[in-house]
Amino acid sequence: MRLSTALLIAGLSRAAAFTPASLSTNVAHKSALSVASVRPETSSPAASSDDWSPESWTNAVAKQMPIYEDQEELDGAVKELEKVAPLVFAGEVRSLHEKLARVSQGQGFVLMGGDCAESFKEFHVNHIRDTFRVIMQMSLVMTFGSAMPVVKIGRMAGQFAKPRSEPNEVIDGVSLPSYRGDNVNREEFTPEARRNDPNLMVKAYYQSAQTLNILRAFSTGGFADISRLHAWNLDFVEDTAEGSRYRKLASKVDESLRFMKAIGIDTSSPEFTSVDFYTAHECLLLPYEQALTRQDSTTGKWYDCSSHMLWVGERTRDLDGAHLEFTRGIGNPLGVKVSDKCTPDELIRIINTMNPQNIPGKLSIIVRMGAEKLRKNLPELIRAVQREGKAVVWISDPVHGNTRKTDGGFKTRDFDNVRAELRAFFDVHDEMGSHPGGVHVEMTGEDVTECTGGVSSVTDESLKERYNTACDPRLNGSQALELAFLIAERMRLRT
Repeated sequence: MRLSTALLIAGLSRAAAFTPASLSTNVAHKSALSVASVRPETSSPAASSDDWSPESWTNAVAKQMPIYEDQEELDGAVKELEKVAPLVFAGEVRSLHEKLARVSQGQGFVLMGGDCAESFKEFHVNHIRDTFRVIMQMSLVMTFGSAMPVVKIGRMAGQFAKPRSEPNEVIDGVSLPSYRGDNVNREEFTPEARRNDPNLMVKAYYQSAQTLNILRAFSTGGFADISRLHAWNLDFVEDTAEGSRYRKLASKVDESLRFMKAIGIDTSSPEFTSVDFYTAHECLLLPYEQALTRQDSTTGKWYDCSSHMLWVGERTRDLDGAHLEFTRGIGNPLGVKVSDKCTPDELIRIINTMNPQNIPGKLSIIVRMGAEKLRKNLPELIRAVQREGKAVVWISDPVHGNTRKTDGGFKTRDFDNVRAELRAFFDVHDEMGSHPGGVHVEMTGEDVTECTGGVSSVTDESLKERYNTACDPRLNGSQALELAFLIAERMRLRT
């Protein structure tokens, strides 16, 4: 039983294979990143990679993009980012792509988790450690339950920018630009803080570099030891009822580990003490993504070196929009979020744009609908994908469709509703004969009180105790791990 694969840093040797976009002789590089607010009459969506470049997105309408007051200041920040080292490397990206290709063929499961939005203020090695630990604990349980490899991806090292419902926020009659994440502006409601500052992209880059260094150390330095992870899981089940489903599953994992040791398998070897861990974030702030796009001199392919994987959100997935234009030309694995608003025809057109060669593992469909709407709408989407023979990874995002506001004014999510959407996701795939390929959750390893329910027994009244999020509510460590046990239990029924 192989519970981990080669080290994440195996691809570091390919760092020299990238040429900064500004130094490439293959494309004409624009110094100014002016974004079209309306589509120019002479432009049209690119239909092939021949007319794609890292900046071709600037000819399309870019939604959810901050307006920068000083073009020269923006150009200066972008030029600085073009000179920095890549955050991720070609070998790492290709390794993730290979794993996702196997998932698309029903031979794996994806676990994506992390903060709603990273912040400068909350950056600390302990915060990264705690979230990484819970993701590792979740993956161990899910690996056992599914009897297949779990691909571990953190919403980390780049998940700063957030889409907003309104461009401006009004408080007591005062209107200021909405807070769009720490790499765009600051949360305090003052004109100075809400100014869209392009230099924050540079600050976000350096924090992301630190985060990746910490993650690489944790993933290869023994912190992810399988025995250590199981001991932490036992701590979790101690807080559950005697004879609970969680205790039963944990005892089976314990028996498996004891058996492996009894027959002479060395669980202290690197295969059991290190893991592959990847990062992903929403492809939203396109000047940042463009500046970190590099060309692989060995293949000629372009990679966005800000992250191993990127996804396009529900609000920016327009077929003629800038975000699909940018992502269609990069070699990274991609995701796209879809709600009940997405029609089967639209989904096929999105797939054809983002993965025109139908390469397995290239594209993940991240479904966020709510349980009832999912049962109604997901079958038609799956049917269209099956009819067209498209290779995709189906991932459930069971949190975004279940946000509500309490009487006290807190945004929250009920654990029971999250569980119900996941159950619906598995039910539909069982009915359609397709593979439920993963789960994508906003969570933290910290003991916050932002989502109600679960074994941690958070209520509407107790939300105020440790409501720390700068954006949307996150599952705490106990709730996230409980969700992993439930997924593992469901996956065992499929094996």
